[in-house]
Amino acid sequence: MTKLLKEYALFISILTMIIVGFLEHSLAESVPGNLIGLIILFSVIMYASMSVAHHAEALAEKFGEPYGTLILTISAIIVEIIIITIMMTHSHNPNLARDTIYSAVILDINGLLGLAAIIGGIKYGEQPYNIDSTNSYLAMIIVAIGISMIVPEFIPSAHLNAYMIFLVIIFILLYVVFSRVQLTRHKYFLEYKNSKEDKHVKKHNINGIYHAAVLVVLIVLIGLLSEMLSVFMNNTLETYSLPLTLGAVAVAVISASPELITAVRAALDNRMQTVVNIAFGASLATVLLTIPSVIIVMGIMGMKINLALTTIQSTMLGITFFAGVISFNDGETNMLEGFIHLVIFIVFCYLLFI
Repeated sequence: MTKLLKEYALFISILTMIIVGFLEHSLAESVPGNLIGLIILFSVIMYASMSVAHHAEALAEKFGEPYGTLILTISAIIVEIIIITIMMTHSHNPNLARDTIYSAVILDINGLLGLAAIIGGIKYGEQPYNIDSTNSYLAMIIVAIGISMIVPEFIPSAHLNAYMIFLVIIFILLYVVFSRVQLTRHKYFLEYKNSKEDKHVKKHNINGIYHAAVLVVLIVLIGLLSEMLSVFMNNTLETYSLPLTLGAVAVAVISASPELITAVRAALDNRMQTVVNIAFGASLATVLLTIPSVIIVMGIMGMKINLALTTIQSTMLGITFFAGVISFNDGETNMLEGFIHLVIFIVFCYLLFI
C-alpha cells in the first residue's frame, strides 16, 4: 500500500481523466481550450509513459536480458497500438498507422540510437555490442518494411485486401520465429558480456506481480487519455493548418519515451547492447506487431488503411538503413556514428513541414 501511494503518475492520470472528461466539450469549443486540453493531456500521457518505463525496467531487472527489453518494447508497442486505433477512429485518417510506424522507426534508429551513441561516445569513446544482434535486427526490419509498406504500392487494388490478410499471417509467423530465436535458440545474438554488464544480475526480490499490475493499469489509462487527446489534437491541427503527420509523430514520441529514457541510462552506464536491443527491437516490434493489429482492428471496424510509403518516406528509410548497415557492422559505436544518425533525424523533422 505504501508503494502504491507513491504511484503519482497513476493518480494524476485518473484525476486528469475525470477533470478533462468533465470539461472536454467546453474546452473543445474554443481555440485556447483546445490548446490547454492538448498540452495537459500530452504532458500527463508522457508522464504516465515514463512510469510505464519505470515498471518495465523493474520487470527487466527481475527477469534479465533479453526479456527486459522485450517487456519494455512490447509495453511501448501496446501503448502505440491503442493510441493509433483511437486516433484513426476519431480522425478517419487512413495514413495515420503508416505515418506513425515510419516516424517510430526513424525516431528509434536515428533519434534514440543516435543520441545514445553520442552521449556514450562522449563519455567512453567507443562502446561495444554484439554485431550479430544488429545484423539480425536490420535484416528483419528491412524485409518487414519492404513487404508491408513498399510492395503494397504495386499490388492491384482488387487484391489488396487479400494481401493485407496474408501480411497478418506472415507477420505473426515472423514475430513468433524471431521471439523464439531471441529467447531460446540464439539468445546469445542479443547479449554482450563484459565486466560492466556482468554486474547487472537478476534481482529476484522485486515484486513482479505488483509492477506488472501497475504497468497494465497505466497502459489502460493511457488509452483512455489518448481518446480525449485525439479530439484536442485533431481540432488543433485543423485550426492552425498543421500537417496531419504531426499527430503520427506525437504518437511515436509518446510510445518511444519509455525506451528513450532507458536507452540514455544504458548509454551512460556503458551498456550499448541494451541500447541496440531497445532501438532495433522497438523498430522491429513496431512493424511486426502494429501492422497486423491495425489491419485486424480497421478490418473489423470497416475502415480503410493505407500502408504504402510516400517517395520521401521511402527515401528517408532507405538512407537510414544504408547508413545503419555501414555504421553498425564493426561491433562498436562512437560519437561520429551517433551524430550521423542524429542528422538524419533532424532532416526528418524538417521534412515534416514541407
